[in-house]
Amino acid sequence: MTTIDTPATQISKGRRNRYSLKSEGERFALVGVWLLLIVIFGALMPDSFLSWRSFSTMFGSQAVLVVLTLAIILPLTSGDFDLSAASVLTMSSMMVAVLNVKLGWPIVPVLVVALASGVAIGALNAFFVLYFRIHSLIVTLGIGTFVNGLILWISSSQTISGVSMGLVQWVIINRFLGIPLAFFYALILSALIWYGLEYTIAGRKLLFVGRGRDVARLNGIPVERVRAASFLLSGLISAFGGILYAGMTGSADPLSGLNLLLPAFAAAFLGATTLAPGRFNAFGAVISVYFLVTGITGLTMLGADAYVQNLFYGGALVIAVSLSQLVRNRQPQDFS
Repeated sequence: MTTIDTPATQISKGRRNRYSLKSEGERFALVGVWLLLIVIFGALMPDSFLSWRSFSTMFGSQAVLVVLTLAIILPLTSGDFDLSAASVLTMSSMMVAVLNVKLGWPIVPVLVVALASGVAIGALNAFFVLYFRIHSLIVTLGIGTFVNGLILWISSSQTISGVSMGLVQWVIINRFLGIPLAFFYALILSALIWYGLEYTIAGRKLLFVGRGRDVARLNGIPVERVRAASFLLSGLISAFGGILYAGMTGSADPLSGLNLLLPAFAAAFLGATTLAPGRFNAFGAVISVYFLVTGITGLTMLGADAYVQNLFYGGALVIAVSLSQLVRNRQPQDFS
């Protein structure tokens, strides 16, 4: 039987097509802007900016920022903030340096202790947020500040260098396609988080809790347990970022890792506007990190002053949050 398109069905199909085009445009708009940036900077600096060495440096050097961004999107997905993530990263890198360099521990048990420290801090965040019903912003800010004090104490406020060359080799010296292995670790982690959120029951519960905690409770989801798991995973992944940081620099600085918190949040919110608009997602976060880094790298190579980095990250955070609200039709975020 053949169907005849009436004017009404034709109008309906046209609307669906326009909606589909608009939806696809929203999903890949940031990717398009990123490619446009590459084209612009490439046209201005074809020899330096478009070299594979330039791109491999960008990919490898920002792996730590990618990992930190992936860490904070898990609590964000459940409706919480983790402002202690950068402190956990710095603590992990400092523990690697102190235990390996000062105390002479072998690198493998050092890495285990560093990861365990991240889980412990994540558990502390979860305990105060969930047991005492304190807002995650306040708790994680306080815990992060406390951890900063511990870092200064165990390091005597000094940079510690001389981390095991075995770690350095497997983070930045060894390369694939000319790119440090740290980049591929971050890429594998993003794929695992994407798969977990999209195709596992635990990931779906996390998304459900973020959409509405009361509704999730009525559907039998253990909301507190899910939120606690997001803090634990955030601490674990942040600690992994600290290990990468120590391996990339061969040292640990008590303060420099803290500067990654604002760029990570800017990338997380910007990532929520791409691929899966309105939702924090792993690959969107990766794209956002490298979009921001491409802009900063290009401007720096053109001779821009150092303050352009703060302007770029700060402006990107405000714009990203505004765009994510537009995607949500300006509905207020519920982080209660």
